[in-house]
Amino acid sequence: MLKESLDATDAQGRAWSNAKWGVYAFYDYDGEPIYVGQTNERLRTRVRRHLTNQRTDAVAMRILDVFEVAEMELWPLWEMEGSRASDPTAKAHLNAIEYSAYLQAITGSKFKAILNEKIPPLSKRVDLPSSRRFDLVSDETRIERGHPDVRIARRAETISRLAAVAHERGEVSDGLRRVLVIQAVRLAYLSAVRLASAEGRPEPDPASISVAGLVGSVLYEHSDPTGAHGHRDADEGD
Repeated sequence: MLKESLDATDAQGRAWSNAKWGVYAFYDYDGEPIYVGQTNERLRTRVRRHLTNQRTDAVAMRILDVFEVAEMELWPLWEMEGSRASDPTAKAHLNAIEYSAYLQAITGSKFKAILNEKIPPLSKRVDLPSSRRFDLVSDETRIERGHPDVRIARRAETISRLAAVAHERGEVSDGLRRVLVIQAVRLAYLSAVRLASAEGRPEPDPASISVAGLVGSVLYEHSDPTGAHGHRDADEGD
């Protein structure tokens, strides 16, 4: 289904994923936003690197578990096709689109946090361009991989591997440690929902866990609260 999604075209016959510049987001089996990124090497290329061969830091370091990705959303920036990667104006615009998509994901998240190791560069919020959201797994796969016990076990394994990365590398980013907390929150909530279901109780309120109370604001890097040093090149490991 990933190939079908990457080949899907818009009203003008353009494949959504063929835009050189763009922003993308991944969602889990609950429709919960879990990751936002940007690219200037082509959306198709960047998404495939994430979801098929682990050639990104987010996947290789166990920050993003591809088995949790059930949907993706693409925001192609067709007007930037001729822009150079070195153009600071183009970079700033891409950063603004990514940050705005990140804020939208934070707003749409039941935990008000997602799994980005690096928070996108602090930018002025802008209107997002047209996007399209795609299912990446079949109904059969949703039944198989979407079962709460399967997801709990998988998420616990992901946290274990992420913690091992932190242990083995010794010096790791604050963002990786923040993601470890957020993944633990996601695991705790999923486990609590499973318990409530088994006992016949209503699902717990996600607000009962305060991510902000645990990690602080997720709207900017705490080492760079004004965004003065927040710029990064598109496709830099995230």
